[in-house]
Amino acid sequence: MKKLTAVSLSGGVDSLVAAYLLKNEGHDLIGLHFTIGYGTNQTTININRIAKQLDIPIKIIDCAAEFKSKVVDYFTKTYLSGKTPNPCMVCNRLIKFGLILSCARKMGASMLATGHYARITEDTQGRFHLLKGVDKIKDQSYFLARLTQEQLSAAMFPLGKFTKSEVKNIAKKQGLKAITQNESQDICFIKGKTYGQFLTAQSCYEPTPGLIEDVSGNTIGEHNGLHFFTIGQRRGINCPASEPYYVVGIDPGQNRLIVGFKEELLSPGLKTVKINWIIHPPDNKISVSTRIRGRQDPEPSKLYPIDNETALIRFAKPQSAVTPGQGAVFYKGSEVLGSGWIEKFR
Repeated sequence: MKKLTAVSLSGGVDSLVAAYLLKNEGHDLIGLHFTIGYGTNQTTININRIAKQLDIPIKIIDCAAEFKSKVVDYFTKTYLSGKTPNPCMVCNRLIKFGLILSCARKMGASMLATGHYARITEDTQGRFHLLKGVDKIKDQSYFLARLTQEQLSAAMFPLGKFTKSEVKNIAKKQGLKAITQNESQDICFIKGKTYGQFLTAQSCYEPTPGLIEDVSGNTIGEHNGLHFFTIGQRRGINCPASEPYYVVGIDPGQNRLIVGFKEELLSPGLKTVKINWIIHPPDNKISVSTRIRGRQDPEPSKLYPIDNETALIRFAKPQSAVTPGQGAVFYKGSEVLGSGWIEKFR
């Protein structure tokens, strides 16, 4: 008897093709479509069109309450603390490969497949390794770097060995039609609004005007609320100067926005905390490439472990807009070694 495999179906072409590939390989499939309580329900209404194309059953899972408590609340609280959150990394660990994987197992599935562009291998000792997808532009290993060994052991990424253009060609050749044309977004629950507008609408937010200071501590203007800003931002500062100002620091304790010129965004390194190691934690410094945001190439750097969950990163070349709250993901070639949260830049 074949084992049951669950596949997460968003309604987009990536998850649709992922499911097709698995079925073509002979997997016994069940589709899972989860709702988060934000946006329209058109995708949910039309999900039966996906079921008919693939000829598989699809179950709809209401994740709204858990998504709100574990992802949206994290998002708002992180902004309140003066940091910039990365909800996609949190969602992958707590919702997709947390709640959804748990639901899949209760239905009898042993594996959960998604349409992510990444790869997984298993070594002879039974340890799982997370690798970049072969499509350098679509690679999503950064957003999966918080997954644990247990989660990776149950994860399948059928698209990891394909490029986006190849996936589109498969869909066209097989007559597979997505019910949504939207590309995956990091902030799926914010549509038609800016981050600032979304945060202002949350019950825990009350925009509080405060001072804008330069890096020398001189007051040069006022802001309408720190949650409208993130490190590296240029728009919205509105302080005349000989060259553009950028946000270089956010001080929620004193409600200060700190700005500087472009060169003052450069940082030689960072501290990273709450590290999730996919490899065994190193005892001594190692050479890595560090990615500090999802769509940036990893940069050559040295990692200096402080303990198993904390490390310092020193870049070979200073990097711009190192942002507290974002994920720092460490690579060796194509392999993800681990990831931590950026606590502060040095």
